[in-house]
Amino acid sequence: MNQLKKLLIIGFVWPEPNSSAAGGRMMQLISIFAANGFEITFASAALDSDFMVNLSEFGVAKKSIELNSASFDDFIIELNPNVVLFDRFMIEEQFGWRVAENCPNAIRILDTEDLHCLRTARQKAFKENRDFEIVDLFSEEVAKREIASILRCDLSLIISEFEMNILQDAFRINKVLLFYLPFLVDKMSENDLLKLPSFEDRKNFVFIGNFLHEPNWNTVQYLKEAIWPSIKEEFPEAVLEVYGAYPSQKVLQLHQPKNGFFIMGRAEDANEVVKKARVVLAPIRFGAGLKGKLLEAMQCGTPSITTSIGSEAMHANLSWSGFIEDDVLEFAKKAIVLYQDENLWKQTQKNGVAIINECYQKDKYSNELAALVNSLLMDSKSHRLHNFMGNLLQFHAYKSTMYMSKWIEAKNKI
Repeated sequence: MNQLKKLLIIGFVWPEPNSSAAGGRMMQLISIFAANGFEITFASAALDSDFMVNLSEFGVAKKSIELNSASFDDFIIELNPNVVLFDRFMIEEQFGWRVAENCPNAIRILDTEDLHCLRTARQKAFKENRDFEIVDLFSEEVAKREIASILRCDLSLIISEFEMNILQDAFRINKVLLFYLPFLVDKMSENDLLKLPSFEDRKNFVFIGNFLHEPNWNTVQYLKEAIWPSIKEEFPEAVLEVYGAYPSQKVLQLHQPKNGFFIMGRAEDANEVVKKARVVLAPIRFGAGLKGKLLEAMQCGTPSITTSIGSEAMHANLSWSGFIEDDVLEFAKKAIVLYQDENLWKQTQKNGVAIINECYQKDKYSNELAALVNSLLMDSKSHRLHNFMGNLLQFHAYKSTMYMSKWIEAKNKI
């Protein structure tokens, strides 16, 4: 299709690619649609932040919008987009009915980021000191909301194959409503590793992650209280540098230089931080989706040690770029071995290259998504006709959401 197409992205927040993997993924989506001839507008009700990307540099128009306001109706009618992309299910709940009412022919796409219901259920199971089971999802209120949102949309972007399986097997969602879209990066060769800092030129362990994300805060607590003491006992000169955007006071209080545990705060350039480190430590105990920090480590040629949750759906059947270990003592032992054994370190570094090339092929997934969106643009009526449950939920749920929003809007005028 050569004619100008318009994409409206409604963001939960303004993109901060240097603060979180979610921000990086959003910029990847913008890149895909821009490369396929879309004129893009990014709208959000969030406040501006000091670290948000300058969207105009990417040819994207920026628009501030209001929650529970008819002003959005006027805005979207004038814009008249062909495609609307909702950033997380909460945004679809808030604005989906307005899009459907004012631009009924626009293709509605949901970027789930990760399954919030999976993350919530796992966190609850962790706090209750029990194993997570798939059946836990069915009792989560957020699952009912999230699945309803997926069904109402023409297409949902799913970042993890594990989550694709949950949606199809546990929730019985038709595969035509789902598209598997992992993080997308350029291919690497083993020669690219030679351009990165060598084993000898690197030092220290590192963890990096946005502290607004609860699994990251929990991981740092776990490192400080359980894993780091075991590492320091066997390897007294070890140093761990913890980087992350938006550290709270409780994070900063973990700073303990005498014990080699440094809270560094926001990284000006996450890539440079990870490239200079010798090993990434990421003992993640709950969460969902793919872990951007671990893919970034592979790109930087930095082996990592993580858990089965951390590595979930990230490496197909390939050997990990480091170690996957859930036991505290074994995690600590393998961290030391990986840090000190140059031959092992170099082999696991190469494993990361193989994973990148097998699992995160930028061109493959970008082209498939573009073709699918164009197909939906040409025949959305047939696609929607076969999504009866989505139509049913749109008819009932949008009514309740619509009247609640209109009530709030009226109340705000008083």
